[in-house]
Amino acid sequence: MAVFNHSAFDGHEEVAFCHDIETGLKAIIAIHNTNCGPAVGGCRMWSYASDDEALTDVLRLSRGMTYKNAMAGLPFGGGKSVIIGDAKTMKSEALFRAFGRFLNSLGGRYITAEDVGTSTTDIAHINKETDFVAGREGLSGDPSPFTALGTYLGIKAAVKHQRGIDSLAGLKVAVQGLGSVGYYLCEYLVKEGAELFVTDINEAALEKAKTQLGATVVGLDDIYDQDVDIYAPCALGATVNDNTIDRIKATIIAGCANNQLAEARHDQLLREKGVLYAPDYVINAGGIINVSFEKDYDKAKATAKVEEIYNTLMDIFARGDDQQKPTGMIADEMAREIIARGGK
Repeated sequence: MAVFNHSAFDGHEEVAFCHDIETGLKAIIAIHNTNCGPAVGGCRMWSYASDDEALTDVLRLSRGMTYKNAMAGLPFGGGKSVIIGDAKTMKSEALFRAFGRFLNSLGGRYITAEDVGTSTTDIAHINKETDFVAGREGLSGDPSPFTALGTYLGIKAAVKHQRGIDSLAGLKVAVQGLGSVGYYLCEYLVKEGAELFVTDINEAALEKAKTQLGATVVGLDDIYDQDVDIYAPCALGATVNDNTIDRIKATIIAGCANNQLAEARHDQLLREKGVLYAPDYVINAGGIINVSFEKDYDKAKATAKVEEIYNTLMDIFARGDDQQKPTGMIADEMAREIIARGGK
């Protein structure tokens, strides 16, 4: 398996492949950059189709964490880890403790937290083998509500910039993915009077959104064809791609998923279509911002920091207009400047 010449390799400092025979653990830890501090990013558990697919995901996600932490003004670098396996059937305390031992061997260069397929309970198991964890229950806890808050405020920023209005009332939003963050986001949107069109692989989540939030349920592939104002990708990444970009009717793309654009060039294609894109690692930073307050946790301070996402995005949108560049490119340039200065 190629690493250094992998298409997603971006000068990563370290990539560790972890295997524990007794528990069946197969994991990859990627440390992208530590200029601004220790690498911080969640641990994802997913049934990848291949080892190469898992490597691609962890490389892209870890790079995104470097940029996310930089743009959020946090004293962290970027890293990510993935555990290859079915989160519904393969979890065990022993497996996560084995992962914790591998994590501990890195000496604090990488700190992990909850992500897709993992929970605060899993983090607690990892914590039995290492102190290099964040998002622990009883401290900062579940980051999902804060990620949803930041995403909601980011949507409001995009609407304000594009349409000059402060309310989402009457706007139609297509939400792809009703996991913890996606559902919290839907609750925010409904409270403000938005009309929801939702999809997910989880039938129970769809029924809940239909009955409790009045959402319209659509098929997994049909979500791209909805006549809506906003497309909010809240599942896995790369849903804005060559096959979907011309089908999306929304004029705003703003959601909590990571790596929403399949390729960097899609950033420019969205701009040419007149679609305002909220760079994913900026809009979805609420969770890691909350985690950053864990040592001396203060919910009010964490929330206030998450609320800064609104102004950060407004700045990115304004710079994009002024420089006639796509918003993703603008965010990348800003992030790289911060990283080069070591966060200063």
